[in-house]
Amino acid sequence: MAEEKKFVEQVTSMQTDFAQWYTDVVKKADLCDYTSVKGCMVIKPAGYAIWENIQKELDARFKKAGVQNVYLPMFIPESLLQKEKDHVEGFAPEVAWVTHGGLEPLQERMCVRPTSETLFCDFYKNEIQSYRDLPKVYNQWCSVVRWEKTTRPFLRSREFLWQEGHTAHATFEEAEERTLQMLDIYATFCEEVLAIPVIRGRKTDKEKFAGAEATYTIEAMMHDGKALQSGTSHNFGDGFAKAFGIQYADKDNQLKYVYQTSWGMTTRLIGAIIMVHGDDRGLVLPPRISPVQVMVVPIQQRKEGVLENARALKDALEAAGLRAAIDETDKSPGWKFSEQEMRGIPIRIEMGPRDIAAGTAVMVRRDTGEKIQVSAEGLPERAAALLDQIQQEMFERAKAHRDAHVYDAVTPEEFARLADEKPGFIRAMWCGSQECEDSLKENCGVTSRCMPFEQEKISDTCICCGKPAEKLVYWGKAY
Repeated sequence: MAEEKKFVEQVTSMQTDFAQWYTDVVKKADLCDYTSVKGCMVIKPAGYAIWENIQKELDARFKKAGVQNVYLPMFIPESLLQKEKDHVEGFAPEVAWVTHGGLEPLQERMCVRPTSETLFCDFYKNEIQSYRDLPKVYNQWCSVVRWEKTTRPFLRSREFLWQEGHTAHATFEEAEERTLQMLDIYATFCEEVLAIPVIRGRKTDKEKFAGAEATYTIEAMMHDGKALQSGTSHNFGDGFAKAFGIQYADKDNQLKYVYQTSWGMTTRLIGAIIMVHGDDRGLVLPPRISPVQVMVVPIQQRKEGVLENARALKDALEAAGLRAAIDETDKSPGWKFSEQEMRGIPIRIEMGPRDIAAGTAVMVRRDTGEKIQVSAEGLPERAAALLDQIQQEMFERAKAHRDAHVYDAVTPEEFARLADEKPGFIRAMWCGSQECEDSLKENCGVTSRCMPFEQEKISDTCICCGKPAEKLVYWGKAY
């Protein structure tokens, strides 16, 4: 018991210090580690396995939507980056530059990609000649570099992993359809696989992606009430095409510019999983994304038949299509239990000599801690059903938490009070001016998260200036 208590005590309570709790969980769950490269992290096997499952799930959904994977260089010549003025201005403060090749200075410095719009544009201007070449629906899995001043594991690092989709279309309508289609894929992925409810909407012009005509987003609420932008999809219109000369001959033999989109999700989703579902015992992983769904823990494993039965159960679970593992280490059962809880494994199955003699086992849910004594017969099917139940209930709890922390404000005084006292989202009407948006950020510390697709009119006037309102906006403090 002393060992088990010591293991758990190393995690700060989220009520005491949420930021420290997050760091403790990342470290104790062995997801990543710091490096001598400032602002960058080592993603350890436990963390990378989650990212592999995210890749696998998302990639399958992409391919079903007609997306093809490609890979482009990580270096961008400065002249290429400069072709789209708004884009380069938006990223200039975060760009890392390469100035030498070996000992020789480069004739033209190159940036390490912060994003790949300019590279795809350079590629598309030669790849696309005719309407028959459209659409192009490409995606790449890669890393990008942004020279962030303040970093946190998974949430914000100077190098991070992501996918970036880049498409080209014949019409604005086709581009808009693809932009919204990919946002919908992101939203359903978060809700169905990560058990994270999201709000879908459009970013304000102030918050949209540099160079985009429109940016659409999914916004998730963390346990502390802060927002996390969890995926974005951008409609570029024909602005990049005109800057880079991407034209095609239409059926009438007239040259026309293409319309483009881009969309992306990153390793910050791992941070979202931690902050939406975790608790004071550590990580809590939704079954559909967990690298190990069921951990078999043999009790008194040195006794005859215990390990053999535990291994047979593990094999049966895998044969039923579940991701299973067995803890055969010589650690005490109490330590094993704490360790598996810290790692967030959805189900633990305990099996000792008495269980084997009785033809039973004990299943323990990570999300609720509930212990269920079950018959060993049909155990894989029972575990599969319980995993589905856990997945659904984790989503329902996260949604209930989010909904309980969404507030409506119709007066400036009410808005200021909510921003100061109530962690969460504030719904309020907005006139559409950046001046009001800036004022709310400066005076209340909140940013516009999105203008939801499902618009309501909760008042007639802007929450800031009192002029006629145009849009309902979700506001909040964010990571």
